[in-house]
Amino acid sequence: MSVQVARTAREAVGDIADGATVMIGGFGPAGQPVELIEALLEQGAGDLVVVSNNAGNGEDALARLILERRVRKIVCSFPRQVDSWHFDAAYRAGEIELELVPQGNLAERIRAAGAGLGGFFTPTGFGTPLAEGKETRVVDGVPMVLESPLRADVALVKAFRADGAGNLVYRRTARNFGPVMATAARRTVAQVSEVVPTGSIDPETVVTPGIYVDAVVALDSVTTLAGAPSGARGADA
Repeated sequence: MSVQVARTAREAVGDIADGATVMIGGFGPAGQPVELIEALLEQGAGDLVVVSNNAGNGEDALARLILERRVRKIVCSFPRQVDSWHFDAAYRAGEIELELVPQGNLAERIRAAGAGLGGFFTPTGFGTPLAEGKETRVVDGVPMVLESPLRADVALVKAFRADGAGNLVYRRTARNFGPVMATAARRTVAQVSEVVPTGSIDPETVVTPGIYVDAVVALDSVTTLAGAPSGARGADA
């Protein structure tokens, strides 16, 4: 299976349609594919459903996507924090829909989609508004809620390194949601610090196999390395 090695972030994101569901990796700044989100801003798609751990920080790329009212709905676990003012404003104005999902449920719903599962039962959320309208049952004496898989049209993720076949390795906490999102989307785009020749990555270090990746782009990003300044090349994973 071939992977597209794009020259620019804009080329990598391609033609994402209005109304698409887009997964965006990252845990705050760590692992967030900032340049791909900026390319999505340039690309112009709107009415998007975004699946992400949070709803953007300050004036970062995801926050600006919300500021420009390009997001119809966000599915996340941590929508409110001290610098999520653009989400706050849009939500209070009734201009964005929120589906709040506990963080473990969010990760597992994405993983379930990638694994081809029909859902899973979990005790998290039982007896709370988060379980309203959902099937429940008691398993081994524990009340549980049925959670559905969460799929996407496109996943935008950040990794540390890719090879020509799209195999990805990550760096430290930047790994977070990237691996599960890559399996749950019809198309996965990864921004990386470098693309190396196929065969030069130790197979034992590959976290996301290239079969889950459709396009990679090497970018000189200031945020590719989790918590490290541009140019710092510490441990590879």
